[in-house]
Amino acid sequence: MSAELDGDHLHVVVTGEVDMATADTMLQAALREPAARVTLDLRAVTFFDSAAIHAVVQLAQRVPGRLAVLPSRQVARVLEISGLGEQDWLRRD
Repeated sequence: MSAELDGDHLHVVVTGEVDMATADTMLQAALREPAARVTLDLRAVTFFDSAAIHAVVQLAQRVPGRLAVLPSRQVARVLEISGLGEQDWLRRD
């Protein structure tokens, strides 16, 4: 996991599995720097459980209107099944 602040844009890149052991680390990385925009790049995530979903929802609530989530195919599927597939923060670029 890496986080880089570029001006007022925080870009967090997450790889591998996001589960109850790592979800809070992802959330804290995305909140560690005040930023006008936060991009959570999950395109290299291979496993995403309910703790990860909860962390993303918490992040969306903490930075309303400023979050963009870039999902992998697996993450997009989990979010769809969870009823979160139409959230404005979910990008399918």
